[in-house]
Amino acid sequence: MERNSVLMGIVAGCIMPVLGFVAVEFIFNTLTDLGVMEEVTLSTSGKRFRTLVLVAICCNLLPLHFFKSRKWDESMRGVIFPTLIYAAAWIWKFGGELFGF
Repeated sequence: MERNSVLMGIVAGCIMPVLGFVAVEFIFNTLTDLGVMEEVTLSTSGKRFRTLVLVAICCNLLPLHFFKSRKWDESMRGVIFPTLIYAAAWIWKFGGELFGF
């Protein structure tokens, strides 16, 4: 696979949020087990999940910055497509809670 291609960006943009979600969830669970953070209650579990998903989507900034530093413009364009899809899915899932629609 060519490094500076839209396909490379799409693959990175699809994988990075999943890895980011797993990493941040692991950190949250570890901090909870160590007693640094409070345990999740029923009233805060939805907020915590919503935040985890949003932070995972923001993890696409990492490959975006990496591609920018290497001047791989086509790969940067590829990262945008999955990011927009993930963001639209986030708004679709949590928009009712946040915006009241």
